[in-house]
Amino acid sequence: MALANVARRQGDDFQARLFWLKAACLLDPRSPIIKVAYEAGPKGFDDIIVEYDPKAAPSDHEGKAIFRRYIQCKWHTTAGIFGYEDLIDPAFINAERYSLLQKARSAQSLHAPDGFGCRFELVTNWRLRADDPLIDLVRKESDALDLRRLFDGTTDRSRMGELRKLWREHLNVDDDALRLVARVLAVAEAPDSLMNLREQLDDRFAAVGMKRVPASESGFFYDDLIAKLHGQGSVEFDKDSFRVMCLREGILGEPCQFEDALTIGIRSFMHPIDNIENRCERILNLVPYFDGRYIRHDSDWENRILPELHDFLLEAARSTDRLRLVVDAHASVAFVVGALLNVKSGKRIDIEQRTDGRRFWSMDDGAVDTSWPKILFEEEVFVHQGDEIALAVGLTHDVSASVRTFVKQHMDQVGQIMHCRLEGGASQRSIRCGRHACMLAETVVQRLLGLRGSGNPLRRVHLFVAGPNGFAFFLGQHQQAIGSVAVYEWDFDGQRGGGYSHGLSIGY
Repeated sequence: MALANVARRQGDDFQARLFWLKAACLLDPRSPIIKVAYEAGPKGFDDIIVEYDPKAAPSDHEGKAIFRRYIQCKWHTTAGIFGYEDLIDPAFINAERYSLLQKARSAQSLHAPDGFGCRFELVTNWRLRADDPLIDLVRKESDALDLRRLFDGTTDRSRMGELRKLWREHLNVDDDALRLVARVLAVAEAPDSLMNLREQLDDRFAAVGMKRVPASESGFFYDDLIAKLHGQGSVEFDKDSFRVMCLREGILGEPCQFEDALTIGIRSFMHPIDNIENRCERILNLVPYFDGRYIRHDSDWENRILPELHDFLLEAARSTDRLRLVVDAHASVAFVVGALLNVKSGKRIDIEQRTDGRRFWSMDDGAVDTSWPKILFEEEVFVHQGDEIALAVGLTHDVSASVRTFVKQHMDQVGQIMHCRLEGGASQRSIRCGRHACMLAETVVQRLLGLRGSGNPLRRVHLFVAGPNGFAFFLGQHQQAIGSVAVYEWDFDGQRGGGYSHGLSIGY
């Protein structure tokens, strides 16, 4: 088969799998998705359309409702990069006359004339060029463009001014019209391979009761099925018509394995690919309190976020004995969720973890394996400093040096650091399952209690954790035994000078 044909086929498979990820949610009565279409939208953004229930629509990066998403998929068999100039080049999207930006302008004028209610998304497995101004604009929590950076008050000779000038002249518009286009445009890097998308679909199909394809099978019949449906003119589905199609095609499998659980989501930043509205019955949206990953006002941690977490979780816990948590949020949020749903809550709780594919962790989801890495402890004592302790937990990467620097520069009240590392070194796959994470958390707690009982009273624990949110949650479930805890957030993007900043605190 010619390479061009292989690339076209894989591109079709990429689009098909993204379609099924959205369409499968139509079988979930709790999903806010009410309609999904395939190759039926405005030109340039017609690969997939997702429509939401207006009463439960997701929010964009400014907290405004998104009622429809128009998605254009762009797949390449080899790695590549692109920048802002490519968005005005028709060849970038294999077009002859109109560029992606021109098509976005046309779609925005027709479907979102005021710049609200819709999103037009380019989803591609190519990466943004590291030295291109566009990479400074794309907000990684939502893939939307940062309008404050785009319209930063600089002249056309500036780095961002050159981008604005090129886009304005290409569209033949002024800044006001360009702002409307930019507000509804999203640029999503989709590094997931076709294999990873297949694994995500297996989890989604299991949850909603669709027929699963064994991983051992080379073929994936869903890729061909959507093409056949498209050929028949079946391109748009609501909840009823999708179920009818699934019955007709024989792709309904066993009933949903989690139908007795309440799935709730907590979000403090936007995930670039996976919107948690697709699979959560209730959502606490904390995104408006943040600018990207950075808190807008430090006081909001305690005055707004903590009370909202408390009320949201207690209301959910009162309604069911089994909870499934989807936490797209900061480490301190995950820890406090655990503290509020502690080990004495009497609830069966699963928490979603994206490490090595998306799956749910629980405290008893696997048999204990003696080969699992254990935690190694090292205590570092400072002379003539306070009686509080810093807990540096490095599971996915070593945080010892950065925590030591931060403590010495900013925390005179800390008298010692407890460094927690894993046997064999830290890695993204160091924790094998929920039971392993739970056991590691219990080990840390026992070590802390040992310090407290050895004649070294601790007024407060300052937590620095590099690890899965699942671990932070399990550790938080023991907060009552630990006492007062302040959790710190790492500056991932380096936009606030690097280092740590104070996040949520609990138990004061």
